[in-house]
Amino acid sequence: MIDLRILRDDPDRVRAAQKRRGESEGLVDALLAADELRRSSIGDFERLRGEQKQLGKQVATASPQDRPQLLAHTKELAARVKAAEATQADAAASFARLAATLPNLASEQAPAGGEDNFEVLEELGQRRDFAAEGFEPRDHLELGRLLGAIDVERGAKVSGSRFYYLTGIGALLELALVQMAMERATELGFTPMIPPALVKPRAMEGTGFLGQAADDVYYLPKDDLYLVGTSEVALAAFHTDEILDLDSLPRRYAAFSPCYRREAGSYGKDTRGIFRVHWFDKVEMFSYTTLDDSYAEHERLLGWEKEWLNALELPFRVIDVAAGDLGLSAVRKFDCEAWIPSQDRYREVSSASNCTQFQARRLDIRTRGDRGSEPVATLNGTLMASARTIIALLENHQHPDGTVSVPPALRPYLHGREVLEPTA
Repeated sequence: MIDLRILRDDPDRVRAAQKRRGESEGLVDALLAADELRRSSIGDFERLRGEQKQLGKQVATASPQDRPQLLAHTKELAARVKAAEATQADAAASFARLAATLPNLASEQAPAGGEDNFEVLEELGQRRDFAAEGFEPRDHLELGRLLGAIDVERGAKVSGSRFYYLTGIGALLELALVQMAMERATELGFTPMIPPALVKPRAMEGTGFLGQAADDVYYLPKDDLYLVGTSEVALAAFHTDEILDLDSLPRRYAAFSPCYRREAGSYGKDTRGIFRVHWFDKVEMFSYTTLDDSYAEHERLLGWEKEWLNALELPFRVIDVAAGDLGLSAVRKFDCEAWIPSQDRYREVSSASNCTQFQARRLDIRTRGDRGSEPVATLNGTLMASARTIIALLENHQHPDGTVSVPPALRPYLHGREVLEPTA
């Protein structure tokens, strides 16, 4: 939720942000009207309640001859108060429903437009020239089969499409990546966490995942719980309804968790292998800080993601995601996209988002300092997403004989193993 003072005092700024996202500017006018109705209904209710209290005092001191008339008026006024209370509740609910659909105000620095309107900020690492090396690169699925690392056929047999098993060295590779990522995050000052993968509706609503992303979420109606698509949800909700000391900020957490996504709307996309799946594991960084410091913290998160990909010796690029592709909560997002040789293109492997005070305002997470009490700012950044990181590693470090080199930084977490060998 954005600061309502911005909506009331500078609606053109909100309209401009909607336009950058390609969203309806009419929502702003509808919200202003709903807000006015909500505020006026509160005023009407409070005025009538005031009259009711005064009338109660008059009845208590009225003479016997005046009391019947006052009591009749009390009954009439009670009905009006009840009706005004119902009107107020309806107006508040209508405003809340509309407000929940308004995204955070996209940064003026974010490119306008949709998914294809991103801007490339930089390219890092050296892409291999496989043609010059004299062989056609295998894709991750073929490599995974050679190495005995990935089994999608049995994944589909047991769980359906877009599921998989990591086997043998595949399982060890993921565990090594998780251990390396968590160790690096801890060295950077993040508190390691393993959060719940099931959360209540408030956590999902508070982080903005029941808006435009609702169709991609798994829901368990018998338990009224949601499976998270990212540990960002549980980390953002960790301090719900709390006041954080200003001196304690920034607070940084790094979480390992499974992530579940329905991949609604992705029919026919990336059906081969483990690139777009219903479940994967991830190490996520999360920061609570002040609004003023959130912009520098965003750059820090991106910097740590870049260091991670460089340590894995992966060629990648950084893009500034367009406003229309931001999601509900973020004002700006940077994606790191690794080069995938078999696809001859860059694909997203991590992202870093600044959600400013949007999530904290919904979850009532505040700080108290010189300016009084105000919502904190929240940011999130992916350090390691298992399936896509494994894809990038296998494809970029492969050799003609099907072996795969292990980057030096990762070797200590694989008991010194320098090369992954085919099992057949």
